[in-house]
Amino acid sequence: MPAAPTPASLVIATRESRLALWQAEHVQALLRARGHTVQLLGMTTQGDQILDRSLSKVGGKGLFVKELEVALEEGRADLAVHSLKDVPMELPEGFALACVMVREDPRDAWVSSRYARLQDLPPGAVVGTSSLRRTVLLRALRPDLRIEPLRGNLDTRLRKLDEGQYDGIVLAAAGLKRLGLGERIRHIFGIDEMLPAAGQGALGIEVRSQRSDVAQALSPMADATTWLCVSAERGVSRAMGGSCSMPLAAHAVWHDGTLHIQAAWGEPEGPPRLVRAEARQAIQPTDPHALSQAEALGQAVAQQLRDQGAH
Repeated sequence: MPAAPTPASLVIATRESRLALWQAEHVQALLRARGHTVQLLGMTTQGDQILDRSLSKVGGKGLFVKELEVALEEGRADLAVHSLKDVPMELPEGFALACVMVREDPRDAWVSSRYARLQDLPPGAVVGTSSLRRTVLLRALRPDLRIEPLRGNLDTRLRKLDEGQYDGIVLAAAGLKRLGLGERIRHIFGIDEMLPAAGQGALGIEVRSQRSDVAQALSPMADATTWLCVSAERGVSRAMGGSCSMPLAAHAVWHDGTLHIQAAWGEPEGPPRLVRAEARQAIQPTDPHALSQAEALGQAVAQQLRDQGAH
């Protein structure tokens, strides 16, 4: 069967935060360079509106994508650009992840006006994050600190820090770098200190499953190695029932023919407790079964975590 012709005109559904718009405009520029006419459809999601409670208590990261999916379903948009760590592990029926782009820095960044590093904080200092993953990793590193909720877009979080509500905050390095705010970073945590979230730093593009024409237009922008790594990471999360209500980290790297994945799970309440697992497997990104092999490797790591008491 001949491939469907790629559409000349495309509409990208996007959240209206500055970072989301940067991501959508980045994809827009790449598609325009390939000869497409591309417009943006800016939208406000529930995740943007509910700022007084943690995501784990109001429905999870899917709150950032639902309205965009409605726009795809109704034909008002052809594709939606997401931070992949915000994309639920299971997409609704009729939707597909059509493209995973090359990854920006996946690590977490320490941002503070007063303290160069986390270890410089005095006991009882206040650190802001809305992530259960970051909370359990911070508690493992510094159980003597106060970890307080921090919601809002990137600019809002930085403003709250600058107002003195926190002694320091932890943010994704990728977002700061993409918005030209790299100078705000005091320290980038090593992978062994703060294991990233599944998909952190990568952009994923969602389409309706039947839109093979859009998927074909996006295919030159996909990065096979990043897709392989995030498939393993999301495999861990999917096997654990992962959502933002789960204190789970997963990060994979591919080097010299081998995929290496690490994962961690922690207790969000009570005494700090962290369990870790890892696995390696020879996988080639060009293998037609590579993504399913990567997902299976992630599932094996999830089983290691469960064997150590993760739930």
